[in-house]
Amino acid sequence: MDDKYDLRELIFTTFDDLIPSLLEGTPLEESSGAIAFGAATFAVVNIVFLMLFFSQFAILWIERKAVARMNDRRGATTALRSLWVGENGVTAGDWWNMLPFGLGKPIGGLNKWLNNKFGNRDEKFATVDRVNNRSWMGYSIFPGFFQNVADGMKFLVKEHMVPQRADKLIFEVSPFLIVSSTLLILGIIPLSSGMYATNPDLSILYAIAIFGIAPIGVFFAGWSSNNKYTLIGGIRSAAQLTAYEIPLLLTLLSVAILSGTFNIIESIHFQHSAGSWNLFLMPLGAGLFLLTMIAEVERVPFDMPEAEAELVEGWWTEYGGMRFGMLFMAEYIRTYAACFLFTHFFLGGWHLPFQGLISQVPILGDLYLLIPGAIVVLLKSWLVFLLVFVWARFSLARIRTDQILEFGWRILLPLAVLQVVLAGIYRLYLFDPTAMKDTAAGGWAWDAFGIPMLVPIVTTIVWLGIFVLFLNDEDKSGNTERMFHVYTEKPAGTYVPGQE
Repeated sequence: MDDKYDLRELIFTTFDDLIPSLLEGTPLEESSGAIAFGAATFAVVNIVFLMLFFSQFAILWIERKAVARMNDRRGATTALRSLWVGENGVTAGDWWNMLPFGLGKPIGGLNKWLNNKFGNRDEKFATVDRVNNRSWMGYSIFPGFFQNVADGMKFLVKEHMVPQRADKLIFEVSPFLIVSSTLLILGIIPLSSGMYATNPDLSILYAIAIFGIAPIGVFFAGWSSNNKYTLIGGIRSAAQLTAYEIPLLLTLLSVAILSGTFNIIESIHFQHSAGSWNLFLMPLGAGLFLLTMIAEVERVPFDMPEAEAELVEGWWTEYGGMRFGMLFMAEYIRTYAACFLFTHFFLGGWHLPFQGLISQVPILGDLYLLIPGAIVVLLKSWLVFLLVFVWARFSLARIRTDQILEFGWRILLPLAVLQVVLAGIYRLYLFDPTAMKDTAAGGWAWDAFGIPMLVPIVTTIVWLGIFVLFLNDEDKSGNTERMFHVYTEKPAGTYVPGQE
């Protein structure tokens, strides 16, 4: 189905018409076609990348606000009071008098006006007045979204120090290796069928390859710091990422088998043309993808490599200033990329919910299809981040390293192999390729026994029943606090050697 907002077509058509006319009669006239193609590609790549990159600030704001609501707070608000008020009445004095070029008086007057209007004392509220600025932050000048900008500025002005006996070259290169490999993921993520930077045929394998580069930088960062805690953190991280990359690879292989392609955009079109999102055809695969991705981006409950209580701050203990900010940013970019990939692989990408049915309704269907695909992708990705990554982070407790590794190798890996087998069975025996339609309404390729959408409906019901069963089927006689290979049924000292 064609995209009504085809950015690539618009830009390429514009450059194809503009560049040859500008180069007519010049020595570059014969190469005008290649120049137009290169300029258009450069423009599209930068536009899409910047849209993806700057939209990630929304997830920082979403996390702050969601966590604040969980704690009955307002969340991030920006009064910018610290520019002129100070903390607990302690200020830098009349610092504006030290400014050159006669700027002291106007800036000092502005400072006093801001303090009067947006300060942090209000005698109408006794608690606020007593606690002073630790409770009430003054009137917000900007929304809390701009707090992210303030945090970035703070990282930029902090000092960066290299440990005395660290391997300086590798210590400096590791953050750039992690960040650059992370940014490469954004290059293959489409916002719609007409809004993407690049579209390689094996884009799914490319994403897996890029996710596999970061552990190298993580280990190098831990080792080069010449700190035993960072070294242990790097080893833990490498072991964890290796344990979860294999189930992740098998899960994406299941997506490729079911869709019949290794291309992200084609797999999205397949879901719509076949009539069902992959979420309803492979719920197990969706669960595996989310679990492995949470572990890949090292967020709670799989953030043991950065366990503050056990390893100080994990493999990035020695990093400060903007180097720490880059590593912090890379974690969120990888999380954001995971949300995009889940949206594309399991939630139909830019296709709207119930698009096949609503598009058939007169007038309403036409209006429904006018919603830009890029907006749909962003909303889905933000929703995945809120309901999965944020909710899990502030609801679950961290688990031990041995539990993390055992869960990956002994539970997720066999389930991922099972999902590959199921994907092959679905594709070979339950899929009807003749019922696919590349239209706004989509097709009906998953019907069975004359019942529309029977395959995804039955699959969803069965797996929901299995999930509920395993969530409630606990062995009450066993010690459920530990994984089964490290606890004993009987207290220590009660076993008789040679008899039990």
